[in-house]
Amino acid sequence: MEIEAPIEKFNQWWQQALKDSPLKQKSAVCVSTIDAQGFPQARFVDLKSASNDGFTFCTYLDSNKGADISNNNKVAITAWWEHVGYQVRIVGFAEQIDKAKAEQYWQTRNKEAQLTTSAFEQSQPLSDISQLETKFNQIKQDFAEKEVPLPSNWGGYIVKPVSIEFLTFAETRLHLRELFEKRDTQWQSSLLQP
Repeated sequence: MEIEAPIEKFNQWWQQALKDSPLKQKSAVCVSTIDAQGFPQARFVDLKSASNDGFTFCTYLDSNKGADISNNNKVAITAWWEHVGYQVRIVGFAEQIDKAKAEQYWQTRNKEAQLTTSAFEQSQPLSDISQLETKFNQIKQDFAEKEVPLPSNWGGYIVKPVSIEFLTFAETRLHLRELFEKRDTQWQSSLLQP
């Protein structure tokens, strides 16, 4: 059956999950990529937005996830909001967001997060933990009286979904699973067995 895009449903669930959430990282979702050896790699990121254009998160563009996406832009996103009994699974293609959009997201970060992002090279080897503190303190001093500019290796990705599955958890394990698949420009829905 043909239906409207399920993004509105996602946003309703997300808003419900944010309300009275016991989670410290309330917008954390798991992003899974495929590495150069064909293995899945998963990590949590902060979901920035969900719109009809897709699902956006920010990261170092030269991180492992950035390298994975450059090699294979097939991505999965999973949200599990236990306190409301919802799981959402998204599969799609990731595309890098433009610099202007990255700048907008950069400006929403607090200064400490900007400093940390500017100081380090995510996923790169570290010989001594004290290096982190030294490097962070140096960059903190460098930008004590000025704005922290957007690093050239920081931006984001928008995942354009081809399928979205909503699971409503039931203690009986008779979970309601609704699958939305994009066919051309239209969403088709179906139910799946638990």
